[in-house]
Amino acid sequence: MGKKAPKSARKFASKGHLKKTIGDRKKHQQIKKKIQGRRGAHTKLSKKVVEDHDIGEDDQEVDEPTSGKAKMTVDDFLGAKFMQDESDASSGEEADSDEEMDDGEDSEDDNASFGSVDDLDDDGEAHLLELSKLAEKDPEFFKYLQENDKELLEFDPDARDDDKDMEDRMGETSAPLLTKDILQRWQKAILETRSLRALRKLLIAFRSAAHMNEDEQVLAWRIDSSEIYDKVLTTAFRYTPVVLSHHVPYKTLPSGKLKPPAQTPKFKALQKLILSYFNNAIFLLGQMTDADMLKTAISELSKTLPYVMSSRKSIKAYTKRCLDLWSSADDTVRMSAFLALRKLASSSEADADYVMKQSYMTLVKCFKATNAHTLPAITFMKNSASEIYALPGGGAYQHAFGYIRQLAIHLRNSMKVKTKESFKMVYNWQFAHSVDFWCLVLARGKGEGVLKPLVYPLIQVSLGAIRLITNSRSYPFHLHVLRSLLHLTSHTPTYISLAPILVPIITNIVTTKPKPSTLKPLDLELHIRAPQQYLKTKVYHETLIEESTFLLASWLASPPVHSNLAFPELCIPVATSLRKALKSSKAASPSVKTLLERIDESSKWIEEKRRSVAFGPGNLSEVEKWTEEMKEKVEKGKDAPLVKYVKVLKRTREKQREMMEKARKGEDEIVVDED
Repeated sequence: MGKKAPKSARKFASKGHLKKTIGDRKKHQQIKKKIQGRRGAHTKLSKKVVEDHDIGEDDQEVDEPTSGKAKMTVDDFLGAKFMQDESDASSGEEADSDEEMDDGEDSEDDNASFGSVDDLDDDGEAHLLELSKLAEKDPEFFKYLQENDKELLEFDPDARDDDKDMEDRMGETSAPLLTKDILQRWQKAILETRSLRALRKLLIAFRSAAHMNEDEQVLAWRIDSSEIYDKVLTTAFRYTPVVLSHHVPYKTLPSGKLKPPAQTPKFKALQKLILSYFNNAIFLLGQMTDADMLKTAISELSKTLPYVMSSRKSIKAYTKRCLDLWSSADDTVRMSAFLALRKLASSSEADADYVMKQSYMTLVKCFKATNAHTLPAITFMKNSASEIYALPGGGAYQHAFGYIRQLAIHLRNSMKVKTKESFKMVYNWQFAHSVDFWCLVLARGKGEGVLKPLVYPLIQVSLGAIRLITNSRSYPFHLHVLRSLLHLTSHTPTYISLAPILVPIITNIVTTKPKPSTLKPLDLELHIRAPQQYLKTKVYHETLIEESTFLLASWLASPPVHSNLAFPELCIPVATSLRKALKSSKAASPSVKTLLERIDESSKWIEEKRRSVAFGPGNLSEVEKWTEEMKEKVEKGKDAPLVKYVKVLKRTREKQREMMEKARKGEDEIVVDED
């Protein structure tokens, strides 16, 4: 006499589900036979179908052993016990299932497949393990059950009544209205017990909110209030990372990399729910316009990155969306997008490689449109992108080498062909900003580390671009590149000789007689080439002299130059050329005279420091020690006359820049009434 069926099986049969289940299984067998006929004979699959058919025919003897193997009850089938002895699924099948999850399904399938998450709240971990094994062992059959017999996957004899009501409402043709009371119940359950059931309901409502304006989407909830809409989004963004970190926590390693959660049964069951939320949130980032909501969405969504690291498609879509916001949104949103990109780049080497490449490509696209309105945003993007390239790891060298080499190829082609079109390949905003960006990247590394070998090639490319065209109309481009090299030499121990380029610009302008003009001052930061009408005008000459003398003074005051033991001797050619130009000057140049006075004062200051030196130039160790001591004094800028002068110039230029910015925006305007 056979064993007595368990209580759950008898209760299941008494409700009339057994007959329906067997009928559905027979339909499934027919479908699998058709698939088998199309794909060819598979011995293992056909044997499994025959065994399932025998079980379906003998439903009266669910527990009666017949030949050496015991037959299964429906509970055994739902528990996936017949799969415990089989081998694990191959990695290819897992990859295919990931791709299916990434592609997304319709709303009805997504909402139904999330029902198994509820069992985690009521000691359903064992049942969840069996279902996850079923999805791994036979993903095709598991998908069929999701589409044709959801009750088998969602079956729970002790399920709550409100879940049955929820399923009934989801089955209705018109979606129910989401109210504030329903949302508050979910919030309370999440805050008090970290309920996964409440999270599942919340994320289903979140999906409805994300796709509410699409006609072809079948939604589980109807939202007719902007207040409820905002609360659904805010609640989902704020609460989802909290619940996930409670049930499936992840670790942040000391290096800053993120360690994804362990592949526990609970995490496997939650993975599809998390991916659905993540993809819906990415879709929403492209639809939202409110800056505060965008900032919240980006910052909170970055907290769920460890849970979706295995989905490369979702990570790429997320990166692309963040780059779009980083390059086009408001300042606060740009900052949030940058922090999200930096966190993603810190998580793994593969993600860092992808973020570096895409961020540089986005930068180059933005470089084309440089004007007074976009320049602050471009400056922010260059500084933030250079910080990503400065993250620990060797991935930055490969990208920097390739892109600097690309700049060198453009320069070489222009030097060979020497046509107007070939010169435009170098004298453009993209080339100038690219040189400046890579100078920022190398300066962040202090000229050390893996990027150190790229300092010399970048300097050669920059100096070669300056020497390509030497006429006065190209001076704005020269000054752009010189500013970049000045930043590089100021933050690295590399000595870059900029005087042979700056002094000829000053002497050429000083010795040329300008013609009077009523044109407005030219902002050199917004031009690559000077307009034709500005050439040889007084306003253009004054602008060039002011900018060139500032750069020359800044270079002489930089630590690698000013702390040099031979600083007085280095200044002799500069001072001689400038005095000679002033003697034959066609116009007064007070800025050049002031610069000469400060150079003489600094030379005397260094000579006084050298009088106490008791070693010769051949004693390199003592020379380096003396140079380091002088660098500290120069960086503090308390005694060096030239350093003090440069600080005053910087403050004056900042005030002028602020006034010009206010004038551009129309601020501080005074309206006078004419009475």
